[in-house]
Amino acid sequence: MKIATFNINGIKARITALSDWLTEARPDVALLQEIKSVDENFPREHFQDMGYAVETHGQKGFNGVAILSKYPLEDVCRGLPGDASDEQARWIEATVVNQRAVRLCGLYLPNGNPAPGPKYDYKLAWMERLRNRAKDLLLQEEPALIAGDYNVIPQAVDAARPEAWTEDALYRPETRDAFRRVLNLGYTEAFRARNQGAGNYSFWDYQAGAWQRNDGIRIDHFLLTPQAADLLLDAQIDSAIRDREKPSDHVPVWIELDA
Repeated sequence: MKIATFNINGIKARITALSDWLTEARPDVALLQEIKSVDENFPREHFQDMGYAVETHGQKGFNGVAILSKYPLEDVCRGLPGDASDEQARWIEATVVNQRAVRLCGLYLPNGNPAPGPKYDYKLAWMERLRNRAKDLLLQEEPALIAGDYNVIPQAVDAARPEAWTEDALYRPETRDAFRRVLNLGYTEAFRARNQGAGNYSFWDYQAGAWQRNDGIRIDHFLLTPQAADLLLDAQIDSAIRDREKPSDHVPVWIELDA
């Protein structure tokens, strides 16, 4: 089963680019972030015609997450547990059923800038809620993954110019510590389990020729429970599509599971 995560930066602007990539890459499941659409305006029928079941958790003009799946989706949940007052659409869960059942958690973790400040406080609180949900998933002892745009640069090797990000919410020590606290529960970071070294990025800013200079960062991640990690066959980044017409500033990251 091929599962991808892709921050599309607006479904209205990116429907053609997304559809072309889906046709070429043929993922069985795509976890989308920043759909920037309320549920009723998401082009559901378009993707259903492409063979995908569609589940969304949308929000007008901001945020929003979705799951596209060629296999049935069961037990769909929306919203990260732990704060009933949080109205931001950043989390969606479902179980996909093929040879094996796999629990999918798609996230769009808060950016947190400017830091320090209220937005950064929200980010760190959200990450603590994420850690609590990640602990609960491990208790199920089943294949599960948490994937999406984490807005976290885990290590210096994950940025072309780490020194430029020192005070940014994506790379501050508190952010990286919070990310490690989730990993250290017993999760495997899929891309690094299959690929080492520098130059592997999933985001390039639109400004200052970042793509042309390969001034990127790696902030889109898959975290796998031990049961899912045992099924991991591959993990890659489809960086070439950043060079296409009207691209997102992110590119798809995907894994293949023996499931």
